[in-house]
Amino acid sequence: MSGAGAPKLNIDASGLAVTIVVTSWHPEITDGLLAGAERALKAAGNDVYTVVRVPGAFELPLAAQWAAEDGAEAIIALGVVIRGETPHFDYVCQAATEGLNRIQLDSGVPVGFGLLTVDTEQQALDRAGLANSKEDKGAEAVEAAVQMARLRY
Repeated sequence: MSGAGAPKLNIDASGLAVTIVVTSWHPEITDGLLAGAERALKAAGNDVYTVVRVPGAFELPLAAQWAAEDGAEAIIALGVVIRGETPHFDYVCQAATEGLNRIQLDSGVPVGFGLLTVDTEQQALDRAGLANSKEDKGAEAVEAAVQMARLRY
């Protein structure tokens, strides 16, 4: 895990149109990621944002595309994919990652990447921003997307 390597960014999210797109699988983890993202946005001066729940990680890019089309200036993509016994993990992670990257490149709207791709549930819990977590990837995704949005807006 990156741990101490993640920079703490000082961001100003006030006035930005932000959409958080979050998956429905593994609700303890995704609810933690969402709570971290919301804490980071509020601490940065933004308490007016949209939250959209999607079925799974594969659906994140389409929801992000719709958010960009609807005027989002920053998009936060949150979710978790835990490795199983089949190559399904690889296909879903690759499709979601490439799709989210394509959305930000095609639309010019930054996408904060808060999709955990982990081997075990414990690795996800360690990154979910929960009380006992070592990292808060939901907050980090907000910091990255807002920092990039401020370069443009």
